[in-house]
Amino acid sequence: MVQKAKILLVDDRPENLLALEAILSALDQTLVRASSGEEALKALLTDDFAVILLDVQMPGMDGFETAAHIKRRERTRDIPIIFLTAINHGPHHTFRGYAAGAVDYISKPFDPWVLRAKVSVFVELYMKNCQLREQASLLRLQLEGNGKDAEGEAKESAGLLAELSARLAAVEEQAEALTKQLNDDSTDAAAVATAAHLERKLTGLRRALDALEPGTGSTSSVSSQN
Repeated sequence: MVQKAKILLVDDRPENLLALEAILSALDQTLVRASSGEEALKALLTDDFAVILLDVQMPGMDGFETAAHIKRRERTRDIPIIFLTAINHGPHHTFRGYAAGAVDYISKPFDPWVLRAKVSVFVELYMKNCQLREQASLLRLQLEGNGKDAEGEAKESAGLLAELSARLAAVEEQAEALTKQLNDDSTDAAAVATAAHLERKLTGLRRALDALEPGTGSTSSVSSQN
């Protein structure tokens, strides 16, 4: 049974959180509420999230400050952040969001379908990353296992590596198509940020998989990347 991804919703207004839950419920993932930046940071200490929807205007710790804390933590710095704001101060305000580490910046009121589609991209990427990490972990256990003859182990390992490589190639192909689609509008800073994020994640996965190839002797380095 595939475990559901967690999506963190951060907003100080309960009605906004309720609206986000209604929009994203169709994705059939686990939605976690946080009513402040401090509460969001507390949730991030114990749980892994596929994406964070973060309101900019909040009393106390605002969205920009919250994002800065998230990006400073090694555990959470790679989690995609989508900023949501009820006001638009123009390009300077938007670019401040990207500078804080956001992959997108959406002004309210927003199109529910568009928001759901954007979130689903990061949920899908997160799920595929989890599957690849689990398969790589199983492969390491088999490589380190005892009681197998060398020839049989080599054949089984080669088969698993081929399957992992094929699965990753499929993800890379999807990401390439997505990047091309996003970059059709060269003026969209969100597209550039999203494409760069996808490329970094996939490059890390490909490097980890390559380290498992026979003769590399890099099993330990793979462990450090997962």
